[in-house]
Amino acid sequence: MTEVSDPAEPQPTIPPLCVCDEATFWPWLSHAGFSSMPNRGSTVVVMPLCGMADWGIGHALDAEETVLTHVLRAACVLVPGDRKPLVLPPLRFAFGADPSCAFAVDQPAAHALIAEVAASVSASGFRRIAIVNSSPWNEELCGAAARDLRVSRGLQMFAVHLSALGLDLHPQRSRDRRVVQTLVTALCGAEPEDCGAGAPAASWGGEPVTPLAGPALGLEGARAEAPAVLAAAAARLAKLLSDIWERPPLSATLSPP
Repeated sequence: MTEVSDPAEPQPTIPPLCVCDEATFWPWLSHAGFSSMPNRGSTVVVMPLCGMADWGIGHALDAEETVLTHVLRAACVLVPGDRKPLVLPPLRFAFGADPSCAFAVDQPAAHALIAEVAASVSASGFRRIAIVNSSPWNEELCGAAARDLRVSRGLQMFAVHLSALGLDLHPQRSRDRRVVQTLVTALCGAEPEDCGAGAPAASWGGEPVTPLAGPALGLEGARAEAPAVLAAAAARLAKLLSDIWERPPLSATLSPP
């Protein structure tokens, strides 16, 4: 027998699927709202891709998703109303190139996942997809998947990486990891754990790791610095999404036979 709860009693809070802008999050569209969407050919569908890893910043393994979804939400608010994107739930099973990555899949599986989701987006009548990726290990994969989907399905594909927004997590090339640490500290409301000289728990294949640029900020200091960091990254992403919307359709850029 199914037990029916008393509506007068306090109901448990349902955790959100992810941090998102309500007006642009695909899963929250009603059937009627989705069916009446105009201009699907120009609408940019955002496919967030985030991995899980210990990046040596003293925060949880989902730090990538924390940063990516907050930046994306702020960017969607900034995009002009006639160019708003449509945002998918984040793909959380990404390629992992190091033992410090968690829940990682190999490159063929990650490529197939991106292709499968893109096929579903295409079947709904959309032609433009922007992969917004947080993981340094998935940058080349995103480029390869985008090229393959353009050829195989005629989709207009784009790739945007957090590293291009001043939030690079790469353990060697990055000079931004302390900035990312500060942002995650403020967003999570938790002090970072001690991460020594800035190296992740694993050795990253024995390669040298660029130390964090300065000591970690406490929660109060992070909350003072983070708004400017988030605003700058969101403004860059909003500009890129708007630029993508302005691009001519793929058919208009192809040379005649």
